Amino acid sequence: MSISDFRKKKLLFLFNVFFDVNQSGEIDVKDFEMAIERVCKLRGWAKDTPKNKETYDVMMEIWTGLRSKADKDNDGQVSVDEWCNMWDAYAKDPSSVMDWQNTYMNFMFDLEDASHDGGIDVTEFTLVCSSYGLDKKECEEAFAKMAKGQTDVTREQFAALWKEYFAAEDANAPGNFIFGKTSF
Repeated sequence: MSISDFRKKKLLFLFNVFFDVNQSGEIDVKDFEMAIERVCKLRGWAKDTPKNKETYDVMMEIWTGLRSKADKDNDGQVSVDEWCNMWDAYAKDPSSVMDWQNTYMNFMFDLEDASHDGGIDVTEFTLVCSSYGLDKKECEEAFAKMAKGQTDVTREQFAALWKEYFAAEDANAPGNFIFGKTSF
């Protein structure tokens, strides 16, 4: 069974908005370096600060893991097909999660939990998601759907929603909204 159009649209959204920063159609180390700059600028972490270095190190760990798992032709880039195939394999067996995927999930949670109180609230969520060009109102709506009426989302809840994002076929599943988009 091939990946559904719905799941492919979700994966392409994530690929295009968060990773393929230069819009080349492939992800490479330069995209990750630009993504690092975007994240650090959003949070006000200047070059040569500990948070900037930590962000760089974590993002490079994610890139190394992503490339080692998805870059099947070993060209130093991850194509759309390689990206979709990798996440489709994850969706078929989320228990086989790789270390870099957990690192990525935790990085996103920590990025959004700016107050470091163990939960993401609508303001924190909207700030990060809208910084990627999404409409602020859509981000707020996505948070409401994701949080299911709660005022915040804990790391444990986020982990469950994360798995759901990559595997769910139901367009209304709360996990579909973890990146601020309300429809695909």
